[in-house]
Amino acid sequence: MKLKIAKIKIEISFTLICIAGICVILGITSGFVWCAAAVLIHELGHLLMMIKLGFLPEKIKISAFEIKIFDSKRQSRSEKQNFFIIFSGPAVNFICFIPFYLLYLLGNENFLPFALANLSVGLFNSLPVLSLDGGQIIFILLKRRLNPARAEKIVDIITLITIFPLAVLGFAVLFKSKYNFSLLFICAYLIISLVTRSDRYI
Repeated sequence: MKLKIAKIKIEISFTLICIAGICVILGITSGFVWCAAAVLIHELGHLLMMIKLGFLPEKIKISAFEIKIFDSKRQSRSEKQNFFIIFSGPAVNFICFIPFYLLYLLGNENFLPFALANLSVGLFNSLPVLSLDGGQIIFILLKRRLNPARAEKIVDIITLITIFPLAVLGFAVLFKSKYNFSLLFICAYLIISLVTRSDRYI
């Protein structure tokens, strides 16, 4: 499905629509909606900061596993601008977590799933992995003191150091639970995103 809002082309994949339909049929819309809302808030954080700095993206593609903002102007921006755009995604998730978790502590349990969804999305994207916001932030910070090639190598090493123990822990969780593939799925997603990523660094 394709539409256009304020000169921004938006594409929604057929796979995502199918998954949403399956969730409705199976009656598991609650978890899907909370996670989808947290991811949407995360990307809105990036998008709003881009618009505030005067950089309108060309296209936004919403698929089953990610929301990709196509931004051809990243190389022309300053490192400070790129830092704020990247940082704003996890920051918005953490900001949303605080009030909703406080509402939960005040006695309303309905707010807990949304609070935890925002915390999870914020923490996940803060991992020091090349394809995530955390890895991009580390690269920007390193590039202030090192040449880009050296900064790239350091981020590559940090990425491997991060993914390997996650994979080991994922297998441990799987063997203990016999059914919990969630951590292994996350590791597989990170590896695939690394392999398929075309614009490795900002």
